[in-house]
Amino acid sequence: MNRRRGVVELVVAVLAAIGCVLSWLSARTTAVVAPVLDGQPSTVSTVYDAPMLTLSLLLAAVAGVLAVFAFTHLRRAATPAD
Repeated sequence: MNRRRGVVELVVAVLAAIGCVLSWLSARTTAVVAPVLDGQPSTVSTVYDAPMLTLSLLLAAVAGVLAVFAFTHLRRAATPAD
């Protein structure tokens, strides 16, 4: 039972880590900023979407916690009972 539960938790942890990376990558966009003075070139700025960054950090935390639980369950399943 512990082995199956550990494998499921590990799969969910990997999925959460993938979701973390995808949400982190989609949180960044670029925007063109108008020049301050006439005759100056416009510049490009990076804009981050706060809800996507928050989702990314939440998924990273969930992935970490589930990975610890998964390895704990897998370790207990591999250890012979006393």
